[in-house]
Amino acid sequence: MHQVAVVTFDGFNELDSFIASALINRCRKDGLEAFITTPTPVVTSMNGVEVTGQRPMEFVTEADVVLIGSGVKAHEVVADDRLISRLPLDPSRHLIGAQCSGALVLARLGLLTGMPACTDRKTRPFVEAHDITVLDTPFHAEGNIATAGGCLASPYLATWVITRTLGETAARDVLDYVAPVGENEETVERALGAVHGGEIALR
Repeated sequence: MHQVAVVTFDGFNELDSFIASALINRCRKDGLEAFITTPTPVVTSMNGVEVTGQRPMEFVTEADVVLIGSGVKAHEVVADDRLISRLPLDPSRHLIGAQCSGALVLARLGLLTGMPACTDRKTRPFVEAHDITVLDTPFHAEGNIATAGGCLASPYLATWVITRTLGETAARDVLDYVAPVGENEETVERALGAVHGGEIALR
């Protein structure tokens, strides 16, 4: 079983954490499962939705994949040394992804050094302040690190995880199931095109 930690901080964006985890969890029977992973037992979203974490932050050390969600308190997160120290991420043994302002966390951890990233428009100048080039694309990956920009790019991050762990056929099946009726083929090809187009293999 491949385990995915969807790291979700206080002030989180529901679209980022829930869409990725919901799509990935459609692969449970195939051996891929996502868990909302939180630094405190309960976190509150940017819109006031209270969520009980499924796993504590320490779960990231067990997980095969770690996705860092975004939220309105991202600047507080990266300024909190103790909280950041609870994310011992290692691209040699983890697949690591970040959604929107989650890129700030990866930058703070030094994981984006020497590679460009994707993020949302509001976060862009803060990521660039770390001397990181921000792309005008929704998804980019190099080796085991990926970033996605824009809330509705979260399916691309989930597609990347499913493709990397279970293969493209599994990703196609999930995307086809959740696609708007009548837009199945378009939805599948758009997501896979974004992932394949934005992915660079390790040299």
